Amino acid sequence: MNMQQLLKMGQQMQSQISEIQANLDREEISASSGGGMVTVTVDGKGGVKAVAIDPAVVDADDVEMLEDLVLAAVSEAQNKARKVYEEEMQKATGNLPLPMKMPGLF
Repeated sequence: MNMQQLLKMGQQMQSQISEIQANLDREEISASSGGGMVTVTVDGKGGVKAVAIDPAVVDADDVEMLEDLVLAAVSEAQNKARKVYEEEMQKATGNLPLPMKMPGLF
């Protein structure tokens, strides 16, 4: 493979990565905890977009439980987003192992 081909491949990969990043911004991934009492929606980069809490779980005497449910839902949603990101990056890179992290992503 000559240098020109290598540069062309790099440009194509960069274009694919840019497209993936744009798609990840629009992606919506949700996760729930407490049997659906708390639901968190994140974008494909893991940024929290929405939190929905069933009023039945709100108890002034047990704020710690609500905090735990929110944390669990956020963590699960972000884990799902990380998996989506990794799958998309593998597609773009032809499953080449890339040791670098993309700026703005996880």
